[in-house]
Amino acid sequence: MNDATPPNRCRIVLIAPKDAPAERIAAAFDGGDVASLILPENGMDEASFQALAEKIVPAAQAAGVAVVIAGDTRIAGRVQADGIHVEVSSQELAETIGHFQGKMMVGAGGAKTRDDALELGEARPDYMFFGRFGYDNKPEPHPRNLSLGQWWAEMIEIPCIVMAGSDLASVEAVAATGAEFVALSSAVFADGTDPRAAVAAANALLDETAPRFED
Repeated sequence: MNDATPPNRCRIVLIAPKDAPAERIAAAFDGGDVASLILPENGMDEASFQALAEKIVPAAQAAGVAVVIAGDTRIAGRVQADGIHVEVSSQELAETIGHFQGKMMVGAGGAKTRDDALELGEARPDYMFFGRFGYDNKPEPHPRNLSLGQWWAEMIEIPCIVMAGSDLASVEAVAATGAEFVALSSAVFADGTDPRAAVAAANALLDETAPRFED
């Protein structure tokens, strides 16, 4: 379960992988501090995706974990998620934020360059995500994501999430950029991995190595 007071350093955001059962995803919440869970559609049909979300959202929220639905704003509303994640043009992002203002947080992804990120940032999303779901298949984070995350964290007040690698130790490189959040997926949910133990280990690494933010 999460502590009542979040740690004053880079925090974990989990990305649910394809075909992971709800019980396995929920097990990760017992490993300590998790800020949020992003739940992508991962190619599921609408009914299956909604059924999965209906199982996960209450478990996550009971553990103090915010749930962000990626890819389907209607399902996000139906399951009373905390937010939505979109990868759209800046105009569409602004429209989405306007529609959900005060109802749900809206996060943005898909930026591959600084110009992309700045254009999306003009719409003032609740966070910017650097990385791609399902592409954390190397031990270390992608250098471009680290570079964008460090630049963004230094220049922009909007929080950012940077995708880590498949090795838990990669959380250290992400935290060193100054990013507010590190995203973990395969490092926590790969076959043979105990999600609870993985989250606990990641939190221990962050406690030990992550720079502290100013109050």
